Amino acid sequence: MKTYYSERSNEKRIHVRCNLCGSDDMKEVFTIEGSNFVQCRKCGLVYQNPQPVFSDLQRRYGKNYFEYEIENERNFFRLMLLGLKDINFEKLESGILNTSMGGARFMDIGCATGMLLSHMKSRGWITKGVELCRESAEYGIRERGLDIHIGPVENSGTESDSFSVIHFSHLIEHVPDPMALLKEVHRILVPNGYAIVTTPNFHGFQAKLLKKNWRSAIPDHLFLFTPATLREMLKKTGFEIEKFITWGGIAKGLAPYFIKAPMDRLAKLLGFGDVMLFLARKD
Repeated sequence: MKTYYSERSNEKRIHVRCNLCGSDDMKEVFTIEGSNFVQCRKCGLVYQNPQPVFSDLQRRYGKNYFEYEIENERNFFRLMLLGLKDINFEKLESGILNTSMGGARFMDIGCATGMLLSHMKSRGWITKGVELCRESAEYGIRERGLDIHIGPVENSGTESDSFSVIHFSHLIEHVPDPMALLKEVHRILVPNGYAIVTTPNFHGFQAKLLKKNWRSAIPDHLFLFTPATLREMLKKTGFEIEKFITWGGIAKGLAPYFIKAPMDRLAKLLGFGDVMLFLARKD
């Protein structure tokens, strides 16, 4: 089953170059409901081309998207906690909370309704969220008392060298300029601060098996990263990779449990999971 994606109508599209290396040499990968995916022949990055302009992209994240986020927030929160557990975040957190002068600061970009932010706040972090969907952000502000900027992070007025950890889960594949996003994250992080990046894995077993029918091959995803392309993008924007993990060997419903369970274990062990997470340190 495909991941949820937004309704689209009358969107303006523009031709773009490869966001990773700047090349304009590409080959067709597949087309999904009018969205054309290509692969850079030089570096291997997979992306939509032509791409919707940002003003049209913003309109995708409205009331319907908020309802999807509310319905699924507990499951998304559970999965984010599992990812943090896999990178031993508690140990990292303990060191930061015990040594930060004036309080450790945690930012969640694409924070949705703020469940993870609220959890981090309860653990002693000073928190800030960034969310494009106004309805989701206003819910987190109103119901959870959170500090959430509505709009892109580059418009949030955040000072340089001000956050210890910046987390963004299933966000980087949605933005039209991921290199610019990572540069902004790098600017905001304190020296030796950490970025935690989670995104679908185009090099995973399910993506290779299902191709255009893969659940993460959807019009809302402007980029489909592999471990190699995201690793290179993080390095180019000034990060050192501390940890890399994947999970999700095969989707529920595609195989019986006695096959799914060992596949999920192998995906973590061998790195062919459906979703990947990078823990990267500001160099």
